[in-house]
This record gives sequence, C-alpha cells and structure tokens, in this order.
Amino acid sequence: MHKIVESLDFDRIRRALVERASTFMGQEALASLLPKNSIAEALTLQATVAEALAYPYRLGGISDLRPALASAREGLRLEGLQLREVAGSLESAVALKHELLEIGDYLKALAVRIGEHTFFLRRIRECLDEAGNVRDDATPRLREIRRRVNPLREQIQDRLQHLMDRNPEAIQERFITIRRDRYVVPVKASFQNKISGIILDQSDSGLTVYMEPTSVVPLNNQLASLKLEEDAEVNRVLFELSAILGNDVELDETLQSLTELDIARAAANLAEDWQLARPRLNQDGLYRLKAARHPLITNPISNDLELSQEHRILLITGPNMGGKTAFLKTLGLAVLMAQCGLFVAAERAEIAFPDQLFVDIGDQQSIQESLSTFAAHVLQLKEVLISATPHSLVLIDELGSGTDPEEGAALSQAFVEGLLAKEVRGLITTHLSPLKAFAQDTPGVRNASMRFDLENLRPTYQLVVGAPGRSYALSIAQRLGFPQAEVERAKELLGPEGGRLERLLASLEAERERLRTQSQAAQTQQQEAARLQQELTQQLAELAKHKERLLEEARVAAEQVVQEAQERVRQTRERSKTQGQGQVLQELLLLRNQYQRPEKTAPLKTGFRVGSVVDVPEYGGQGTIVELRSQEAVLQMGAVRLTVPLARLQLKEEPRPPKSAGRVQHKTKIATELNLRGLTVEEALLAVDDYLTEAKATATTPVRLLHGKGTGALRNALRDSLKRDRRVENFHDAVPHEGGHGVTVVHLKV
Repeated sequence: MHKIVESLDFDRIRRALVERASTFMGQEALASLLPKNSIAEALTLQATVAEALAYPYRLGGISDLRPALASAREGLRLEGLQLREVAGSLESAVALKHELLEIGDYLKALAVRIGEHTFFLRRIRECLDEAGNVRDDATPRLREIRRRVNPLREQIQDRLQHLMDRNPEAIQERFITIRRDRYVVPVKASFQNKISGIILDQSDSGLTVYMEPTSVVPLNNQLASLKLEEDAEVNRVLFELSAILGNDVELDETLQSLTELDIARAAANLAEDWQLARPRLNQDGLYRLKAARHPLITNPISNDLELSQEHRILLITGPNMGGKTAFLKTLGLAVLMAQCGLFVAAERAEIAFPDQLFVDIGDQQSIQESLSTFAAHVLQLKEVLISATPHSLVLIDELGSGTDPEEGAALSQAFVEGLLAKEVRGLITTHLSPLKAFAQDTPGVRNASMRFDLENLRPTYQLVVGAPGRSYALSIAQRLGFPQAEVERAKELLGPEGGRLERLLASLEAERERLRTQSQAAQTQQQEAARLQQELTQQLAELAKHKERLLEEARVAAEQVVQEAQERVRQTRERSKTQGQGQVLQELLLLRNQYQRPEKTAPLKTGFRVGSVVDVPEYGGQGTIVELRSQEAVLQMGAVRLTVPLARLQLKEEPRPPKSAGRVQHKTKIATELNLRGLTVEEALLAVDDYLTEAKATATTPVRLLHGKGTGALRNALRDSLKRDRRVENFHDAVPHEGGHGVTVVHLKV
C-alpha cells in the first residue's frame, strides 16, 4: 500500500486533510489514513461526512488527552494545571455531545459514545480553581492548615515591620521578602552585626544581606512546618484526582469518538474547499465518473470515464506529456478517496470498491535488487496476473516500454488478454501501435486517446474514447525546427506499413474532429433552443401570475364597492327613521344608478325633449324630462329628481304645455297596503309616517293601513295621528268584506 500511496500522490491528500483537522488526535489519524476494510465502513464515514457538511460543528477547546491519561494510568501525579486542562477538554467534549445528539443519525451515533465524566469533572470543580491551584476547601485538613497559615504570616510580617522601625539606619530598603522559603529583611552589610539573626542570602554587590532576625526564627519554623503539611495534603488531592482520571472507563470511547468526529469534520471541509462530490459505491465492478478531474492539479481539465462488464479495459494512447499519466492518477485517487470514505473530484461518480488496487506508474528500478526498469515492470505485471480477481482494478502506465518494441508489444498483448480472461477492470497507457490495432478488434477493450493541439504544439488533456491516438513524434519534431532532411529520412525509415498506419490514424482523427465540431454546433443549438424555451416558459408563468394578480385586485375592489354600497344603504335607512322616506327614496335611487353595472354603449335615441313623458322600467314608473345632458336625461318622478341614461328610457308622450292647475301624476308600483300587525304603537306610527311620505312622493292614493281590530288602541292612535297629518285628505274604515274596523283607508291630498 505504501507504493500505491506514493505512486498516486495520496500523501498530499492526507496533508490537505491534516491541515483541516482541529485536534492532534485527528491530525495523527489523518496522517496515516488508509482505505477501509469493507464497503460498509467506507459508506458509514461517507454518510458522516455528508452530515458534517450539512451541520458545520467545531471541535474547539479540545486538546490531546492521551499523554495525561497515560501518566494517570501509570499511577503518576498530574499537576493541577494539567488536570484543569483535561477537565476543560472533557467539558468541551460533553458540550459537543449534547449539541450533536439531535443532528443526523451518524453524528448522533458518534456523539452517544462520548462519556459524561460526571464524577471527575465534579471533583475537579470542587478541588481546583481556574488556574489549577488546589482550593482551600478541597479537604477539611487543608482548610484547617491554611486557616492557621495566614495569621502566622501576618504575625511574622508585623515583627519584621517593628524591627525595621527600631533600626532604620541598618535597613537597606524598607520591604519584606523571602529567601529559602523564609521571611527576611534587607540589611546593610556594614550593620549586620547590629541585628541579631541568620544571614540567608546577599546581593550581587555584597552591600546588602538578607537576614532572618532571631525574633521570627520560631515563627518561620512554624510556618515551614505548616507548609510541609500543606504540600502533603495538596499532593494527596492531586493524586486522588489523577487516579479518578486514570480509572475513568469512558475515556477511551470519548477519545475515539472525538477523533472520528474530527476526521469527518476535516473531510467535510476538504469537500467544501475542493468542491468534491459524494460517490456512490458498488460491488459490481462499475466505474462511471462524470467530469472527473485531478484534485491536486491547478485548473485541471475534466473528463468522463466508464469501465463496466462490457468495456473492462481502456487503452489510452497519444503523445508524451499529453495527460495520460495524470488521467490514470485521477481514477486512482478517486478510488482511494472513495475507499477511505472521502468525497471525490467529480460532478458525479459511481465507483466500485475493489478488493485489490494494482498501480504501476513511474520508474520502479532498484540498484540494490539489480532490477532494471523493464524487469521491475515485468515483476509487477506478474503479480497482477497471479493475484488479480474480477473485483480488482489495474492502473498500468507505459505498458511494454523499456524493451524491444516488437517483443514488448507481444508481451503486452498477452498481458491484456490475461486481464480479459480474469475479467479485471483497468486503465492502461502505451505507445505501441500493435496494441492499438488489438484494442480496436477485441471485445472488452476500448481505444482512447488524449487530444493534442498540433497547431500550437500543446496538449489539451481531453480524453477521446473510441479511437487510438497518434504519437506526433515526426510532426512535433518538424514544427520544432528539426532539420527537414532528417525528418524526411525518418519517414522513409518508418516504412510503408508504419506510414499507412499513421495515415489511417490521421484520417480517423480528422473525421473525429469533424464529428466533434458538428456535435458541438448541434449542442450549442440545442442549448439555445432550451434557453429560449425556458425564457418562454418563464414569460408565460409571469403572465399567469400577472393575470392572477389582476383578478385578485379586481375581486378586492369589487368587495370594497359592495361593502361601501351596503354601508351607504344602511346609513340611508338609518336616516329614514328621522328624515322620512321621501328624501331617502331619492338617495336610494341615486345609489342604485351609481352602482349598477354599466351597459354597452347603444346608439343615441332621438325624439327626447324637455317635457317628454317617459317610462323608466328599472324604477317601475314614469317621469318627465326636465333637462337633457348628452346621453343622459334629468327626470322628475313625483318628488324625486334623478339622472338616467337615455338608453334606459322609453318615450311615452310628446311634451305637453303646462296646465293652469294641478300636476302630472305618475303611477308607480308601490304597495297600496301597509301591514302594521304585531308592531307597537310607536313602531307603527313611524312606519306609517315613512309609508305616507313614499306614497305622497309617488302619487299613490288611496292606501290601506292594516292594523287589525284587537283592543282598538293601535286604531285609535293611528286615527289621532292622521287627523293632524297635513298630507291626508280624509280617512275611513274599510268596507266590511275588505277588513272593516281592522283596516283604515287613507286618501292623500293630490
């Protein structure tokens, strides 16, 4: 596997992943990343990477816990700061666990494996502060020791302050310091005999000595004793915490889960940065890649590739530096990355999971083993023929090179026939012309070539499947200025058979270019037609939306008109209770005319003049024209005056001269009877007042008021009101067979 990794430059993929890892554990795992043992493992990591792409979690604040864990399991004591760092990492891990428990199936499966580490984290919080120092209340014993230490320190410092106050001339500088864990004061060397005590240190110049006065020696001794007790208790606490860490059974699973999460995160970052695609893995020996590219080349050219049961081997020919080897590595890297659970450099990819990957790329000669380049290749081919299975993939570069071309071609053909017999999939590059003819006539093998721009003498790196490629050796030499005489001599030496084959390949390539040009033109036309169709579809969709919007606006406007009309009718009816129905009737007629659906314009009728009597069918009566306005007429209908289009009028009579007395009466279809039964006296009086106003306005007389007999209270109240009503000429009971005392007949003044 090391040779395969080296031949395909897979180590550069590893380094790119390491750069994107967050933890040292993840970096270490990615630096030695290898294909999974089974397709199920690769699919699991692939699915985890997909979820990591959808949810960009982070592994910040997690350090490598393995050294501290190893020391703790050996029974060693960890420092407080180390323990605090471990606790911080575990707290971050627990927080990440709870963050991922609701995210996807595969991330959740990894998160569940992270432990809670409750006991260790609780004891760390109880015993250590943020800086890793053991807290005073970590144990009762430690609390008692430190409670005694502070007063003792204050007592020592007070005595030293008094001493400096009594001997100011002997003190070099007024401060208290510590030497050898004991409190001292700086004394001038010339005055050291004046103060009784022990010299523990002196300055570099020798002018100052640091003296522990005799008066504080017992106190310093007590303090040193307490310090020893404190150190012993602190060590005991740290040993206890280290042991808890070493015995935490959840740690191994936590570290493994964090490593796998970091690998998935790095792989997701790589897929996003390099625009990689998730491959579909299979065990059917199918390799189908759309727009595959070499992930390690800047601005690579994409190519399609397919290997299947029908076309198991692709034989690639063409000039040197044409991209043949890079294309082999493109497939090789895609297979390795897919086997590792990574995404691949392609738009779409279906990749088999081979049981073995054989790669023979580059110079394999070995001086130590006395192997030439050709011998090394032969040994590699031998291994392939012995070990390959129908589920293996073979990548061979420059098959048959390094020896006599004729013998090399024969050996190469036999090798390819052996691969076909084993149903092995593979990509093979070569320059041997006999192999081109063999591939053209042999089922299971297809010719392919890398296009070359002969005009500019540069490769295009585009794969063309179905036709062999030319070497272009003589053409390139001629274009590069190789002496013409030698070029012609080379053509003569090539012989008629070789020249015929080159001419055949040139003819095939010219025909292929012509078909490619036609195909590109047809594809361009098809794309233009698709674009126009898309634009048309979009325009039709916009028109449909515009239509829907107009209909909705019209519906809303219609609802507003209806609501407005209903509100105005309601307000008019409310006013009728206080203003009478004469004015209200005129307002209702105007509202009806305003909100009525407009009719189609009809030819203007003739014969209408001021004074003409006309029928008004929509109002059920007659009126007299008092004014003409273009296609409208102002009518007088009783007490009501309104404007009506001439198209809605029917001429009744020619205008007549006004009479000396009286007025033209116009009959209407107003009801001649008003039913008052069931109403109170007040309601009945209001209804009668409105009814008589309407009857007066439409010249309807006589009218009948149906009030019933009952107690006679309503009849009497009506008659009292009618007596005072100036519109009433007279009234009386109806004849017996028409209601008698239950009906009052009212005659209005004309």
